[in-house]
Amino acid sequence: MHRLTGGAAHVTDVTNASRTLLLDLGTLAWSAPMLELLRVPASMLPKVVGCAEEVGQTAGVPGLPDGIPITGLAGDQQSALFGQACFDEGDVKCTYGTGAFVLMNVGATPKPSKHGLLTTAAWKLDAKSPAVYALEGSAFVAGAAVQWLRDGLGLLEKAADIEALARGVADSGGVYFVPALAGLGAPYWDAEARGLITGITRGTTKAHLARATLEAIAHEVADLVEAMMADAALGHGMRMRVDGGASANVLLLELQAAYARVRVERPRDIETTARGAAMLAALGAGWVPGLEELRSWSAPERAFEPGGESAVVDEARRGWRAAVARALSPSRGSERARAGA
Repeated sequence: MHRLTGGAAHVTDVTNASRTLLLDLGTLAWSAPMLELLRVPASMLPKVVGCAEEVGQTAGVPGLPDGIPITGLAGDQQSALFGQACFDEGDVKCTYGTGAFVLMNVGATPKPSKHGLLTTAAWKLDAKSPAVYALEGSAFVAGAAVQWLRDGLGLLEKAADIEALARGVADSGGVYFVPALAGLGAPYWDAEARGLITGITRGTTKAHLARATLEAIAHEVADLVEAMMADAALGHGMRMRVDGGASANVLLLELQAAYARVRVERPRDIETTARGAAMLAALGAGWVPGLEELRSWSAPERAFEPGGESAVVDEARRGWRAAVARALSPSRGSERARAGA
């Protein structure tokens, strides 16, 4: 904002401010105790503003005329949540990128998680609007696992080839891939976990590895969805909207609906982070009167219902959890064993 406005505006919105660990989520103001703890002078920090209000105008930006109002600000995942029109409490979205990022709208009160998730600001449109909060869970490696198959193992020419290869087998043949290539994120939070491929036999082919990779992504997200359901005291039957590059993979979304036991909805345009920023800007500029007029911007193009035999899905989930337990670092594995996990 400072650069876009030629130095006139030193501001940040609530979603980006919440990423600093310096924001009080209850008041959405900078936290004096955290500033003191981390020795950050309050005078250094930008003013915290809403996500859909005019906060400045362009000035001195090469390639842009001066005077364009800047009316939409949001962090990456919060923008995707808004771009998926997750305006109601309980709405969930998953963005498949290098990692996988699941957010649930939990309404106007920040709710701490008891199942390994984070609480974050989802958005606050302007000074007059109430804040909206979200629970968030991130799997560190999702699409990056497919890239590893392509670049590290040479099993794929293009990342998009994985679906056709994985469809060459009916299942993974008992192979599980835990893509802890950079540790494990939520809900495990084990930076020392390492990647694991288990269940390999002489009959294992690259098609089985490809399918196990797509299954791993779906399992990771299912773990996050189950944690959110537990925190929000929701049963099965919820829906999850998806976006990001890997959401173009139909087999992945079929597996996702089965393992998470949720209806998965994909919009026509899967770049919803950009759409969310545009929707916020349109609100801030007064081009649309309210949220209801924005729902149609994110209408689903295709839906995937939970499928597969329950016993088969249950067995797949048990096998995944057993594989994760083996991938955890020794100290974490001991903790889980003592807890009976």
